[in-house]
Amino acid sequence: MKGVLSAIAVCAIDSETTCRTMHSAFLRVEEMTTRMLETIAGAIEVTTGLALIADPSFVVRLLIGASLSSGGMAVGRLGGFGLLSLGLACWPSGAVVTARVTGALFAYNLLASLYIAYLGVAGGFVGYLLWPACALHAFVALLLVHPTYIAVRAEWLGSSQG
Repeated sequence: MKGVLSAIAVCAIDSETTCRTMHSAFLRVEEMTTRMLETIAGAIEVTTGLALIADPSFVVRLLIGASLSSGGMAVGRLGGFGLLSLGLACWPSGAVVTARVTGALFAYNLLASLYIAYLGVAGGFVGYLLWPACALHAFVALLLVHPTYIAVRAEWLGSSQG
């Protein structure tokens, strides 16, 4: 907070160029933080996808405390391929954090947290990782709300002005 107040004071006293420089520095820090968040979220999805591909029955037992039939094993592996692909597609590359990546990770984590909570409350499922997984997805979605808004807004404003 002290750094922000100092930056405001410098902007109030100094020129407009200093204000632009400070604003640019804040945006770089926010982008770096978003890139780090996307990297962590991508790594979690890749890891979960690989675990589902390797042994979907084990993951399902930990997550919701249920067993899988042979059809469930096939669908679990298919879901693992999807999570692996999501994690790889959302892995940040280059200098720019895109609105699509941030938006996709936000939407997935929001929907996953809501559905996992539904499974625990209304579905009657219990597993060792049910509520921790719900909390993790909700937390990541919460952290992605602002970066998603900023990225989508910047992309929309950029495309509407051109």
